[in-house]
Amino acid sequence: MKYNPNPDRYKDTQYNRSGNSGLLLPPVSLGLWHNFGHVDDFEAGRETLLTAFDRGIIHFDLANNYGPPPGSAEENFGKILKNDLAPYRDELIISTKAGYLMWDGPYGEWGSRKYLLASLDQSLKRMGLEYVDIFYSHRFDPDTPLEETMGALAHAVKQGKAIYAGISNYDPDSTARAAEILQSLGTPCVIHQARYSMLDRWVEKGLLNTLEEKGIGCIAFSPLAQGLLTNKYLKDIPETSRAASPYGFLQKSAITPKLVEVLNKLNNLAAERGQSLAQMALSWVLKDPRVTSVLIGARNKEQLLDSMKCMENTGFSGEELNLIDEYLSGL
Repeated sequence: MKYNPNPDRYKDTQYNRSGNSGLLLPPVSLGLWHNFGHVDDFEAGRETLLTAFDRGIIHFDLANNYGPPPGSAEENFGKILKNDLAPYRDELIISTKAGYLMWDGPYGEWGSRKYLLASLDQSLKRMGLEYVDIFYSHRFDPDTPLEETMGALAHAVKQGKAIYAGISNYDPDSTARAAEILQSLGTPCVIHQARYSMLDRWVEKGLLNTLEEKGIGCIAFSPLAQGLLTNKYLKDIPETSRAASPYGFLQKSAITPKLVEVLNKLNNLAAERGQSLAQMALSWVLKDPRVTSVLIGARNKEQLLDSMKCMENTGFSGEELNLIDEYLSGL
């Protein structure tokens, strides 16, 4: 059946500026780290992605190694783009990254110019694209000069294979240096993708300040801590949950009795706010104006629509913030 997008998809959607750039992103973006590989249900992924676009989510985030197997998320996204979203390409922000292990040999990971540019070419081929909107260095490489890594990003932009350059998982000092190098090359760093959630607040120890100082936006990944900040783990570990899956990073050992106790306290607070735990966790990340967008993963369209309700209540009272800090201090 031919896909016809919702004609009112932009009617009630607000977009946030990424730092000082012209890049505008929805508060909630769709990440394809999980649920879009060849091991997943393709039709469920397609339905989720098209539902996102129908609701004004124009940003779809990928990386070369997303799957499993690596590369399969880009391949599946490419099929959906070709069959359903090709007429709307200029409305979309499509991002990909390179930095983690993708193929054998010395040039299959990290931050060399050869790896980054070769990976980008492969990603474009898998997705059937001439360019991506954002190309990231996925992680800092301690053994490659930062000038080389940033030079590769700038080269990709100047080639027309990427519109914007970004970095991910860089500490504050490396972020500042990367931004200065890119600025000197005429290709400013416009966005930093960082892990950030109630359970992982490392970005508050300098990174957010650095991004604000350099005029760089922040997009948070794992804002639900791989699903921990949902109602899935309030009692036990469901067989269909991410923690029970043989794929991915979340392991059963991470779900301790103390964590479950804290999650239940947070869940009770969320209920008082008229939200689910997941919605409150997303709202909590978005409360900081330095955060441009949060990346969510969704197994189906119902999860997506539930998460998007976070935008209905992003304000927190001082008492609520103090309670959250008190609960989390026990971990």
